[in-house]
Amino acid sequence: MSIEPSGSSYLGIDSTPNHEGWIKKALNLAVKAYEIGEIPVGAIIVKNNVIIGQGHNQKEKLNDPTAHAEMIAITAASNTLRDWRLEDCSLYVTKEPCPMCAGAIINSRISNLYFGAYDENKGCCGSLYQLCGDKRLDSVTGVKGGILEEACSSLLQDFFRAKRK
Repeated sequence: MSIEPSGSSYLGIDSTPNHEGWIKKALNLAVKAYEIGEIPVGAIIVKNNVIIGQGHNQKEKLNDPTAHAEMIAITAASNTLRDWRLEDCSLYVTKEPCPMCAGAIINSRISNLYFGAYDENKGCCGSLYQLCGDKRLDSVTGVKGGILEEACSSLLQDFFRAKRK
């Protein structure tokens, strides 16, 4: 599945970098979340081919509804750069961001978002809504989903299947 924001042509996203390699690194973080009983989502932020922030879901561990992988990665990257503006940075995350995370992506001015699994129920970067890249929100974030989608979706499905038992 590939969703392109209307009239955007993926907003100029470069298709040459090793997006699968970065998503694999985010998947490793998602596995860490899985192992501690968190919904398995992992995220990394890359600038100039270097990881400057990373995170995995920690809502249960921290008793914090905002402790999503993307939020933790954004905070880490901002601390690394000593700047809340994450221009010229790319975020790689294993699941399509929710409305809260999409808002943080826009507000932090992340240039590109790449994600694995689509989220038809809460996804706000192509599935349910398209907040990232929405010019009405002054967003310039390019979006590309479905990278290693099967692996990212399988990890989430396995987690929820195990939780139901």
